[in-house]
Amino acid sequence: MMAFLAFSTAVMAQTAPLPAPEGRFLKATVLVGEPLDYELRYEHAPDLEVVFPDSLARFAPFEYVGKTYFPTRTRRGRSLDRTVYHLRTFRLDSVQTLALPVAVLQGDDTLSVLPPPSRVRLRRTAPVAAGQQLPALRQNLALVPVEPVFNYPYWIAGALAVFLLLAGSAALFRRPLTRRYQAYKLRKNHGYFLAQFARHVERFDLSRSATNVERAVVLWKNYLAGLENSGLNSFTTREIVAYFENDADVRKALTATDKVIYGNLQSEDAKEVDRAFQRLRGFAERRYASVAQVS
Repeated sequence: MMAFLAFSTAVMAQTAPLPAPEGRFLKATVLVGEPLDYELRYEHAPDLEVVFPDSLARFAPFEYVGKTYFPTRTRRGRSLDRTVYHLRTFRLDSVQTLALPVAVLQGDDTLSVLPPPSRVRLRRTAPVAAGQQLPALRQNLALVPVEPVFNYPYWIAGALAVFLLLAGSAALFRRPLTRRYQAYKLRKNHGYFLAQFARHVERFDLSRSATNVERAVVLWKNYLAGLENSGLNSFTTREIVAYFENDADVRKALTATDKVIYGNLQSEDAKEVDRAFQRLRGFAERRYASVAQVS
């Protein structure tokens, strides 16, 4: 019996009650949704490990907004921890209470120490009609005109859809459109060449000038250079004949025109120049037909 009493006394000495923390609201009344501060203080022995509640604690009936933490202050063998919690409430209870626990770590055990509940009174802004009935509600089903609002999401979605449609169409029809455009350019350039070449031939018929022969040959070279995508306009007569694999029309026509350009134009050479013009125009027609067919 004596041993049991001694053991009980030792246990009671080890589990002596811890001092309770202090919790209080910093104002007595509050409005719905108005910020409200709750101060939690705990004075304890310096060797105690104390943990204050964080944002995950239960603050009902209040909502947690934030907190302000103050470092531990130790004086005359006592430590003071202090935190101010920033809360707000949307409950309509006239009196609301809160008691936040403080956790004390002792080895493998954790003790939760509660402060006395602190109360705050809800301050109402609407007058209370005691003993009076609420006025009857009046029904009003009349439509109220609402100003239309520009629907940005739908317009943005529509613009994106149109853009994707155009991009898909361009990817799908790009090759046929490119071919048609190239064919149009070839046809237009060929028509321009024929018109200019006929003008030089007409001027030669009127003037019998070697200058007009040279201009017609230069025009022919430039046209074929663009048609063949080559540097024919810088080639010599021998190089051009070799490029076109010794074509008879090209060889005979350029031989006749070189004779007129670099020599003296004789009266008997005029007919040969006319035949040279026909050969050059006919060869350009054939080359255009072959390139257009490939394109």
